Amino acid sequence: MSDSDPVDLRFTAPQEAFREEARDWLEANVPSSHDGRELDSVDTAAGFEAHRRWERKMSEARWSVVSWPDEFGGRSVGLVEWLIFEEEYYRARAPVRVNQNGIFLLAPTLFEFGTERQKARYLPKMASSEEVWCQGWSEPDAGSDLAAIRSRAEPRAANGRETWRLNGQKTWCSRGAFADWIFALFRTDLSAERHRGLTYFLVPMDAPGVTVRPIAQIDGETGFAEVFFEDVEVDAEQVLGEPGRGWEVAMATASSERGLSLRSPARFTEAAARLVDLYRDRSSSGSPSAQRVADAVARAVIDAEAYKLHTYWTVTRVLAGSKVGPEASMNKIFWSETDLAIHEAALELEGEAAFLLEEEGRPGPWMDGFLFALAGPIYAGTNEIQKNVVAERVLGLPRA
Repeated sequence: MSDSDPVDLRFTAPQEAFREEARDWLEANVPSSHDGRELDSVDTAAGFEAHRRWERKMSEARWSVVSWPDEFGGRSVGLVEWLIFEEEYYRARAPVRVNQNGIFLLAPTLFEFGTERQKARYLPKMASSEEVWCQGWSEPDAGSDLAAIRSRAEPRAANGRETWRLNGQKTWCSRGAFADWIFALFRTDLSAERHRGLTYFLVPMDAPGVTVRPIAQIDGETGFAEVFFEDVEVDAEQVLGEPGRGWEVAMATASSERGLSLRSPARFTEAAARLVDLYRDRSSSGSPSAQRVADAVARAVIDAEAYKLHTYWTVTRVLAGSKVGPEASMNKIFWSETDLAIHEAALELEGEAAFLLEEEGRPGPWMDGFLFALAGPIYAGTNEIQKNVVAERVLGLPRA
C-alpha cells in the first residue's frame, strides 16, 4: 500500500457485530458514578487495586487485550477491532487502564522481540493485570535524551547460571509507586557511545536491592516514583532482545508510545464531543471572547477527527506490512497538543467554576484532565525533542 492509496472507512458486518457486543458488555459492567461504583483515583493505593480488579474482570471476559492471540488472553481480532473497542471504551467512560504501560507499550515490544518462553511467562499475567508494569527509562540526568542514561548492568556467572547485576536510578516512573514489574534500560558496555551498548531488562519490583520512593504529583497523589537499583541480580532470561542492542528494542517501545497504542483517537474524539456539549450549555454569544471560544471548540473537534482518520490510515498501512517509524514523533506532538487545547477551551467555558474543588477536595473533571494534559508535551519524549526527530529523520533537514 502506498501513502496515496485510499482508506476504506466502512466497517464490515462482523466488525459492527463486534462493536455491539463490546458496547453491551461495557454498558453492563463499567463502574459508574450513577450507581456509586466509580473507582478511586488510580494514583492511590486503594484506587490502584480497584483498577486492577477491573482489569481482571475485563480479562475474564476477554476484553482487556482484544487484539492479542487467544492463548495470551485476547480475542485474536485485528487492529481495526481494537480501535472499535477503544471507541466504545471511551464512550462508556470506563476507568483509566492501570496496566497501560504493560499492555500498550511493553506488549507490542514483547511480541516483536520476546522469546516464546518470555511471551508465555509475561503476557497472560499482563492481560489480567496480575502483574502491573511501569517504565524505567528516565534518569535525573537523562530524560528525553534517553541515550544519556548512566544506570549500568554487569554480566556475572556463578554455578553455571548467567545473571546481570544492576545499579542505578530511574525517575518519573508512571505507576511506579504500586507496580509489580519494571521494564528498564541499562548501560552494559561502558566503552560504547550514546545509544550503543544498552540492554533492555525486565525486573520485578520486589527484587532484593530495589527501592521505590513515591513522587507526589501536584494533587498530592503518588502517580510516579523514583526507583533505585543496588546490586540487583536478574536472570539472563530477563533480557528482552539481544544484550547491547537495547536501543533498537526501546525504539520499538517508543514507537508504540508515540504512535498507535498509547493514545487511541477515541480518547480525544470523546473529549471533543463532551466539549461541544459544554459549549452548548455555557457559551454566551454576547461575551467578548465568544468567537474565539467558538473557534477553539471547532478546532478541537476538527483536530480530534483528523487524528482519528490519521490513525485509521496508519493502521491500514500497518496491516499492509508497513511499520510505524520516526513519523510517530509527529503523531505524539499532535495528540499531546490536541489534548491540551481541548481542556484549555473547556476551562475557558467553565470560567471561575473550573477552579472549584469537588468532594474530598478533588478538582472537577475538566480541571483534572487539564492538569494531566499539561504533562502531554513532556512525557513520551518532550515535544521539543520530537520536533528535532521530525526535522532530522522525517524531513531530512540538517542538524542546526
